[in-house]
Amino acid sequence: MKIQSEFSRYADQYGNYNIIQEKVVSKLLDDLDEYPRRILDLGCGKGALFNAIDWQIEHFVGVDFAPGMLELHPKEGDNVEVLECVYGDFNDVALFEQLSFSEFDRIFSASALQWADDLENVFKNIASLRKPVSLAVFSGSTFKTLFETAGVKPLLRSSDEVEALAKRYFSAQVEIVQYQLAFDSVREMFRYIKRSGVSGNRNLLGYKEMKKLMHSYPLDYLEFEVIFIQN
Repeated sequence: MKIQSEFSRYADQYGNYNIIQEKVVSKLLDDLDEYPRRILDLGCGKGALFNAIDWQIEHFVGVDFAPGMLELHPKEGDNVEVLECVYGDFNDVALFEQLSFSEFDRIFSASALQWADDLENVFKNIASLRKPVSLAVFSGSTFKTLFETAGVKPLLRSSDEVEALAKRYFSAQVEIVQYQLAFDSVREMFRYIKRSGVSGNRNLLGYKEMKKLMHSYPLDYLEFEVIFIQN
């Protein structure tokens, strides 16, 4: 519940900080061999995937557990008449029981599934819909140097774990991509982490760790690692 509230709280500012998420969405779409017309987007946020689609679609279902994000989806423009925003949690099997009654050409998820309570179970439920997937999951190597400098464990699963689960449930290609995002100061980095949603709005570090990082973080950029799963 706390995570949901935090995402809603910063929903109006999210677009100013989602640079990496936009890169992820662009890659998911660029890697398509054909253009799906009936789309499911799990963890849709404020609609980055929907906004990036430049072809005519029949139905777009965006699912998110933060009402503040859903409220920011476009109200006018191309494809808006076929946009359906659904309040739901991809950790809940009941959501997939509901979705099984709809027809989709492809299932997307960009930058959300890393926060699954049980990623294997979520993959299993996605696979049960028997549709092609375009998924992007951040790995534990995201903010790698930051965590190493602070002496704390990563929040996310390793790329090896995510890849193994992906290959268990999907006949899909798996690609691991690293990104870097530069900042003028460590303070700007923390502001980005707080406002971007990449951290799931967890408290990554305590006061002592943050104070240490302000003086000892050796880079002028943050590291990101994303596992792309597509078939």
